[in-house]
Amino acid sequence: MSIKVGLKEINSFIRALHCPTRWKIIEILADGAKGTGEISRELKKDSEDVSKPSLYYHLSELEEVGIIGVSNYREVGGGAPEKIWKLKTSQVIIDLIQKEKR
Repeated sequence: MSIKVGLKEINSFIRALHCPTRWKIIEILADGAKGTGEISRELKKDSEDVSKPSLYYHLSELEEVGIIGVSNYREVGGGAPEKIWKLKTSQVIIDLIQKEKR
């Protein structure tokens, strides 16, 4: 599971990976798919108390560049279904030399 990115795309990955909380989310998902609530509890175990809106922001930033994605939904109570997140990429390869297309 790897993504190859060029110099044009690298800024998006730098923005998505600049935050230690996002690295912890990646580590949590390395063990398998987890619901948003499970991710929140795991972060709290690591003394990373993140509000729900903040957690969703971190998840969406990682999703936007293709590092994580929604694999399923889980019915919880009577409200909106909980998203189940999975790691889509475990490696980012940077192509420093891009050949022009002719």
